[in-house]
Amino acid sequence: MSNDPKRKIPNQIQREVRQRCGFGCIMCGLPIYDYEHMKEWAKVKEHVAEDITLLCPQHHREKTAGRLPIELIQKHNKNPFNLRNGKSSYTPLYYQGDSCEFIIGGNTFKMDSQEFPNQMIPIMIDEIPLFSFILDKGHLLLSALVFDQFNNLILVISENRLMYSTDPWDIQFVGKTLTIREKFRKILLNITFDSPNKVIIDKARLLYNGIELLIKGDRLLVGDENQRLSRNIFRNLQCGIMIGREPQIPIGTGIYLGNINRYTRNSIELKRLAAEILE
Repeated sequence: MSNDPKRKIPNQIQREVRQRCGFGCIMCGLPIYDYEHMKEWAKVKEHVAEDITLLCPQHHREKTAGRLPIELIQKHNKNPFNLRNGKSSYTPLYYQGDSCEFIIGGNTFKMDSQEFPNQMIPIMIDEIPLFSFILDKGHLLLSALVFDQFNNLILVISENRLMYSTDPWDIQFVGKTLTIREKFRKILLNITFDSPNKVIIDKARLLYNGIELLIKGDRLLVGDENQRLSRNIFRNLQCGIMIGREPQIPIGTGIYLGNINRYTRNSIELKRLAAEILE
């Protein structure tokens, strides 16, 4: 039965269910979830968005075992946890070890030194680290802040604990990869948590304080078409790419870009690349 192609929920219905359920378990808000037919598939043999909900693995098992009654599931399906709170619950990320690596738009940021500084910030904008790893005697802690164009927080990772807002048009967490979309075929962030020590961002529109970074494959475009970064390697630097305002306490930096256009797209190249990336 598990190999029956008719049992696969069509992508459009999956997205409708995610949006209605707030991109997480309706019971507890966990971002890791299964699609659950409230009307048993074996009986109805059809996919109807209104009859499908999201349950985390634990609540899914409890439903299957009969410990979680369908009446309670239906109640929470009408008022999902995440939509009540405007955000998901935190879920852990399992990072560890004595080295770390970011791959962002084909640029590699590595740290394996146990000497000070023990923090790797691949990208900092106006003193705010968008992503960072802290190494501390085998403990590897990932943090991240992802904003929309109005500086609203969309994704927060605090020392290996991930949470996201329910404001985006769509959020999908499949395996190790989280994809946040602004609208249909418009990706805001595609990030892979390749534990135990790596993060990969191969498609994104990173935004903060009017700075825009466009990422696709091995290309990273900062601000305008004159700042194209590709295949750079940064090793044991506290900050790889610093953009805009500098912190009051100087830190070791690979590339500093102080004077960058903010939310301007006045070139044909930038418009073309942005269109490619955001599809």
